[in-house]
Amino acid sequence: MDKNDTQHFKEKLLEEKTKLITELQTVGKVNPNNPEDWEPVVGEKGDSTADPNDSADTIEEYEGNNALISELEIQLRDINAALEKIENGTYGVCEISGHPIETDRLEANPSARTCKAHINN
Repeated sequence: MDKNDTQHFKEKLLEEKTKLITELQTVGKVNPNNPEDWEPVVGEKGDSTADPNDSADTIEEYEGNNALISELEIQLRDINAALEKIENGTYGVCEISGHPIETDRLEANPSARTCKAHINN
């Protein structure tokens, strides 16, 4: 992979990272004790009464945000790992076989860790 390809994928990864962080900020906040961890938040309720329906809605929103955060954190970690590989010169190499990852695979998923032959591993 030449420098132009690497720069192209770096730009795509940085763009994806920005989008992910923006989306994470809509459902969570960074854990002050661990900047790699996001904590779910729920919207403000205007009334602080202990209405069981409001409590149920809050719990449901929290659980939904938690599930979404878990998925987004995985994607963010993969993007950060890919950016690190770009910096150390190992980007675009299958983690299983050591062969180059197909360009069309990287276009579809710039943070891909394996070639097409090892997608399910």
